[in-house]
Amino acid sequence: MNKAVLKEIIDTIVFVVVAIIIIRFFLGEIRWIPSASMKPTLVEGDRVFVERVSRFFKTPSRGDVMVFYPPQENLKNDPFSVFARLTGFFCKDIAYIKRVIALPGDKFEIVRHDDGSTDVLINDKVLNEPYLMDKYDYPVCTKDMFCGPMTLGEDEYFMMGDNRGHSADSRYWGVLKKDRFIGRAKLLFWPFTHFYYFEKKKY
Repeated sequence: MNKAVLKEIIDTIVFVVVAIIIIRFFLGEIRWIPSASMKPTLVEGDRVFVERVSRFFKTPSRGDVMVFYPPQENLKNDPFSVFARLTGFFCKDIAYIKRVIALPGDKFEIVRHDDGSTDVLINDKVLNEPYLMDKYDYPVCTKDMFCGPMTLGEDEYFMMGDNRGHSADSRYWGVLKKDRFIGRAKLLFWPFTHFYYFEKKKY
C-alpha cells in the first residue's frame, strides 16, 4: 500500500469520525429501548431518534421523554471515555430514558388512595397522566424512597417511567441534575407498526 492510498484512507476515517461527533453532539442520535419501564409509550426493541439541538436553547419541560445519565452512573473523563461518548464507539456508559415529571421549584408528592390507585401531586394538584401504563400498578413507597413531599431545587428534575410498577427512576435514586441530560426523544421510527412522533403537550 503506497503512502497516497494510506493517507486517503486515514483522511476518510478522520472525516467520518468527526462527522459522527458533530452529528451526535449537535443534532441527535438513535437509541434502542432495552426495557419495559416506558410501556405503553415505548416497548422493548423500539428505536427512537433523540434530538440534542434544543438543549442549547431550552430546558426540559414537564412530560418530555428524555435520555440521560442517571446520578449513580460515574462518567469517566479520560480521553478514551470522552471519545466513546462522543462517537458511540465502545461506549459503556449506562443511559436511561424516562419522562420529566417535576421541574425545578416544583413541590412533588406521590399519594396512594384507599382504592389502591396512586397519583402524583405537583404543587398540591393531581398531575394528569394519560400516558400511564396503570395507575394501580405502583409500588408502595418506603422510607428509603423519594416520594415526597419535597421541593425541587435549582436545575433539579424528577424523572419517572410510564410503567410505574416496573421502572427504576427518581423514586429510587433521587432527583436528576440538568447537566445529566443527553437529549429529547423525538421520533419512534422502528418498528413501523409503533411509529410515533413525540408531539409537544402540556401536562
